[in-house]
Amino acid sequence: MSGHDLFCQPRRTRHGAALTLVLASVLVTGAATGSFDAPGRKNPSAKSAAPADHDVIDAATRAMDDGMSPMEAAERAVSRSGDRWGAVYSQGEYREFEEALDGEYTGVGLSARRERDGRIEVTEVQSGSPASAAGIRKGDRLRSVDGESVDGRPVPEVVSLLRGDAADATAGTPVRVGLQRGPRLWSEVLRRARLSTDPVTAHRRTDDVTVIRVAAFTKGSGDRVRAAVAAVPRRAGIVLDLRGNSGGLVTEAVTAASAFLDGGLVATYDVDGRQRALHAAPGGDTARPLVVLVDGGTMSAAELLTGALQDRNRAVVLGTRTFGKGSVQMPSRLPDGSVAELTVGHYRTPSGRGVDSHGITPDLQVDHDVLERAGTVLSGLGDAR
Repeated sequence: MSGHDLFCQPRRTRHGAALTLVLASVLVTGAATGSFDAPGRKNPSAKSAAPADHDVIDAATRAMDDGMSPMEAAERAVSRSGDRWGAVYSQGEYREFEEALDGEYTGVGLSARRERDGRIEVTEVQSGSPASAAGIRKGDRLRSVDGESVDGRPVPEVVSLLRGDAADATAGTPVRVGLQRGPRLWSEVLRRARLSTDPVTAHRRTDDVTVIRVAAFTKGSGDRVRAAVAAVPRRAGIVLDLRGNSGGLVTEAVTAASAFLDGGLVATYDVDGRQRALHAAPGGDTARPLVVLVDGGTMSAAELLTGALQDRNRAVVLGTRTFGKGSVQMPSRLPDGSVAELTVGHYRTPSGRGVDSHGITPDLQVDHDVLERAGTVLSGLGDAR
């Protein structure tokens, strides 16, 4: 799995060390979250959380009577519930979550992934970031953070170390990273900074192929996808790169689907036992050749989009099996201002496939030279038109 400190949440102990908010490609922390609207509730993009579910409130109330904080009680209740994606945030942590959904974060600008041997490798360095200013490059090995070895650790834990405790995850605070490049070993002291990211980028790979990469479904990313598609030359095919995209706002993924579909079903989902449906807007480009790239880091809202394009025969999906996170979380405000995010349902693709714990199997299994293979597939699709 790859990760970025983009949406890293300072972590407390959570059930199963659940990933409670990994929203974008390269994101290293938290958990993928599928955010939907529901009656009487607001999703995380709404900048607020609804009153907590009754069982959580009851646990928090009993805890206060016993001298335990509502947040501690909620963490214990979530841990005992078996909710794989349940999480509890302090007010400060949830505020950072909301800022991340706006495409802003405090960090050092590193993306990383864990190799099979347990080593942590830098996969991307954001331009203009503290990591970039220090000369850190893609391919460097991250060996330690503030003196603690990161070898063998899950990427979310590595990012938690990069970010530090909630009080430390502010612009200007230092973090020492140990690095390796070939035989060279060295360390750098980086100072965290307020950074922003463009979740959607596009570049022409050849005259006939444009690659649109979606790093995260943050606010506005769906409209950015639609604008990027509109700017592609008429005869060119598109590679929609969702590798490492760990989700975000489902509404943005549906808007992105509208760039390629002329209305119709994108997904169904249930919230508190009530079935609902998500539909694309009419007028999308349904004729242009399209290949979607996915991998094991493609999660949540990105899987929802992939499943819709695959089920409706709009795209050829290429890569490796996706992560398999198809559940819906809703935030609930606790009496002390902390927020519990609990699983309330699951979504399905247009054909009725469940994604949770299963993922999406690509039409073509490819784990190397992916962009080259995508270009070949696009060429064949173009010839078939």
